[in-house]
Amino acid sequence: MGFSGHLVFARSERPLLEAPLFDSTDPGLEDSVDEWPPRPGGWQTLQLEHGIWEHEYLPDLVKWTGAPACVADVSDSSVALVTALDTNGRRWQAWLNLDIAASLLLEEPEDVDDTSLWTVTPEFEEAMRHKRAELDAEVPADAEGALAWASAAGVPATAQQWRIEELLRSQETFAEELFDALLDELGFPKAAQSSPQP
Repeated sequence: MGFSGHLVFARSERPLLEAPLFDSTDPGLEDSVDEWPPRPGGWQTLQLEHGIWEHEYLPDLVKWTGAPACVADVSDSSVALVTALDTNGRRWQAWLNLDIAASLLLEEPEDVDDTSLWTVTPEFEEAMRHKRAELDAEVPADAEGALAWASAAGVPATAQQWRIEELLRSQETFAEELFDALLDELGFPKAAQSSPQP
């Protein structure tokens, strides 16, 4: 089984777990959290087990840190939806591992009795191609949003949009590695030691 949960990325001089939004969670929270090696400039990544993070926490985190932040909702290490917010309320989202995202987002026809049989039909393959093309068409806008968010975070504008698009279209075994690579590609300073392996 891969990791299912959230990767929270934000900048603060204090540990992110001190944010008020975590006050109402389980007292044994630290047992369900892994801290990735910090990046220079106060950038921190928390790896939270499933059930800790709520979608409405992101604006609270941005307000508490006074800096842009993002979170990746990871499912079984195979796919992730990244949601980012800057201090002006501008938001962007992007999927990591588009093929798997397409299969998750694909709506099953109402007349299908056995999903396992449908997934081996030409109709399924065609539906998958269509959904994958839809997601692919969103990549340029997703990359543009990511670059604007990184710029709002004070990252030097050295990243190139085509490189971000290439990364968003790439496939990796672990979505966590893609998330870390996205932060690197956007120009966030790299951690002195590599992030923990899934």
